[in-house]
Amino acid sequence: MIRAWMTIAAALLNLAGGEIARAEARPVVPPADKADIVVLISANAEWKPARQKLAALAFSTTPFGECAAGTIEAGGRKRSVVYVHGGWGKISAAASAQYAIDRWAPRLLVNLGTCGGFEGGVRVGDLVLATRTVVYDIVERMGDPEEAIADYATSLDLSWLAKPYPEAVVAATLVSADRDLDPAELPKLRAKYGAVAGDWETGAIAWTAARSKTPCLILRAVSDIVSTRGGEAYGNLALFEERTRTIMGRLLDGLPGWVRAAARLFPES
Repeated sequence: MIRAWMTIAAALLNLAGGEIARAEARPVVPPADKADIVVLISANAEWKPARQKLAALAFSTTPFGECAAGTIEAGGRKRSVVYVHGGWGKISAAASAQYAIDRWAPRLLVNLGTCGGFEGGVRVGDLVLATRTVVYDIVERMGDPEEAIADYATSLDLSWLAKPYPEAVVAATLVSADRDLDPAELPKLRAKYGAVAGDWETGAIAWTAARSKTPCLILRAVSDIVSTRGGEAYGNLALFEERTRTIMGRLLDGLPGWVRAAARLFPES
């Protein structure tokens, strides 16, 4: 009897081992070489909830982080899309944007994420549609600093985007720097650039897309408000992360509507 049970146990172990081996050997299918749309998501805190929402997709990797391929149903057509974790800050943003453009040759590059809003200009939850981006943390001491900043400012051509827009937006300038907004600088950023919010990546993404002649849609929802007195999320990372979870779900849910509004970029539809 003991010998019989040992035989059964061995068989079960072999079966389980075979299943484990097959699971480990299952290849990760990389995204195709072409995609209609690439969606860049920058910060780790933005990617984490986005990844959870996209969990049904097969994930692969790029030099910058994870990516996943899927489709978006819009206007009765399925559009191929690759979601890419681009990384935080201007260096990762520019590099991952160019990588995505070179690898997938998208007809549309989308950046979804969060931004810090200027008190009195926007409210928490407002959706900012970037019409212009300015990289403002360039310090030029040998020449004209405003000339240097102007070199990296980008006006986004959104003539292909049909109106009315699928969601209420604040169409405005976003300012970018490799730092959080300095409350003392808000009056200058508002007066000089007409900005309503700031972030770390959009200036680099917009500039890179423009140089590659790739249509670019930047949608950033206000996660927190900054005033001359300080920022409500400064020293309160948990608040930022909690609001970001809600924002990323909303942005991904709204994406098909924006793809429909971009139908002019897909002439065969």
